[in-house]
Amino acid sequence: MQARSARRQQQSQPQQLQLQFRPGWGGRRPGAGRRPHDGVAGVSHRERAALAPRFPVHVTVKLQQGLPPLRRRAEHAALRAAFAAGCTGGTSRARGGAFRLCHYAILNDHLHFLVEGRDRQALCRGIQGLLVRIAKSLNKLWRRRGKVFADRYHDRILATPREVRNAIRYVLQNARKHAAEGRMLAVPAALDTFSSAPWFDGFRESFSVRGLEVVVRPVTAARTWMLTIGWRRHGLLSVHEMPATG
Repeated sequence: MQARSARRQQQSQPQQLQLQFRPGWGGRRPGAGRRPHDGVAGVSHRERAALAPRFPVHVTVKLQQGLPPLRRRAEHAALRAAFAAGCTGGTSRARGGAFRLCHYAILNDHLHFLVEGRDRQALCRGIQGLLVRIAKSLNKLWRRRGKVFADRYHDRILATPREVRNAIRYVLQNARKHAAEGRMLAVPAALDTFSSAPWFDGFRESFSVRGLEVVVRPVTAARTWMLTIGWRRHGLLSVHEMPATG
């Protein structure tokens, strides 16, 4: 009787089932995750690093494939108007000065910016507002709707005066570098007018750009020590100085 009672009690208790999963789909493993669009990896969506107000930032944003090139007269005018309207992140007292677009370069399928921000939040809001203006202006010009930019923007915090100088050279002379490499760009003058170089006061050479006085300034003055004074400790730029390869 006691043995029968023990067996009944054991059968009435819930038992843990042991299941063995075979290797297959799912789980964390090398190569897992969403595949890149058209085989090209985009910008990482991990959380962006915190930003101190003393550091400028180099921002790059790419266009969707199949859109018209940006280095044309109508596109240039639309972009300059968007830059001028969004170079300080708004005109309200609360937002003014929290974000600043200080330098830019227009390539056929992407844009480079050198910007400043009070903090990461102000920088993100300023860039997002600027990109919205750009997208609306270009879509209106092209009489289309839909996305203009291929992915979220890429940014790099510039933490030393030499990094800032290299970034200024890279942005202002980027088109001339592409032209020298034969990458379907033409820059007939030493100064690329599809960049903020005409408003840059850090060149060794003196020059003048015809008609510049009637163009609304599309950038605002830098305020960080890095982007105003610090980079000059490594020497002024020359209009003939090319960015380093890579």
